Amino acid sequence: MGKIITIANQKGGVGKTTTAINLAASFAVLEYKTLLVDADPQANATSGIGIDPKAIQQGIYECMVNEAQAANVIIESDTPNLFLLPSSMDLVGAEIELVNHPNREKIMKKILDELRNEFDFIIIDCSPSLGLITVNALTAADSVLIPVQCEYFALEGLGKLLNTIKIVRSRINSDLEIEGILLTMYDQRLRLSNQMVNEIKPHFEDLVFNTIIHRNTKLGEAPTIGKPVISYDADSSGALNYLNLAREILQKNKKTKIDETEKTIDLGESEN
Repeated sequence: MGKIITIANQKGGVGKTTTAINLAASFAVLEYKTLLVDADPQANATSGIGIDPKAIQQGIYECMVNEAQAANVIIESDTPNLFLLPSSMDLVGAEIELVNHPNREKIMKKILDELRNEFDFIIIDCSPSLGLITVNALTAADSVLIPVQCEYFALEGLGKLLNTIKIVRSRINSDLEIEGILLTMYDQRLRLSNQMVNEIKPHFEDLVFNTIIHRNTKLGEAPTIGKPVISYDADSSGALNYLNLAREILQKNKKTKIDETEKTIDLGESEN
């Protein structure tokens, strides 16, 4: 049965969609059948793997509002083992349309539970908000991965997200765990980046991933041509960072398709 991981942080610009796309692609490259669920009306995860949101006939909106069958909506990407449940601007109206729906917080859970046996991992990309769609994603998930940028105000709003996770855990999804806090946009040349790492790691201890995502131009360029970074430049530090993250999660969850003794790659200097 596949594991569902929601990527969430209501603060924008922290690398949430970048993480969703490239973590999902890394799992796929490591031969784990992976579904990327785009739960953001901006549909950046959809376009980021080469699918035009304007061409989408059906997506997560139709599954949640019109009860379309997700199996008929899923799209196969150009990356082997990577599949997409796409989004579009229609998702903007979903929160209003579902407000009176019974069990409105559990609609996405019902959709994804039917797909669990088809995939090794299901990765959900959320919008930068704590609205009904994000609550649905947290309710559907086994765990939540929280990207936090290595910049000033990095912890801004994190307490609110952790409180939302606590509420979801106590009221709706008692099994929800924190997969980890992922430090992103790290530049080892900047004192501020190192300062943030030194502040966050002692505070959250084992919740912080060992893998850190360095600032990398390839991570920004890859979505412009609709590819995960591992397909755009497999040797870039961005690609290696996300492969390391995937391996760290696999080891944590005791998955066995990779050599459990394999060590993460020491990148040394970050790439610009």
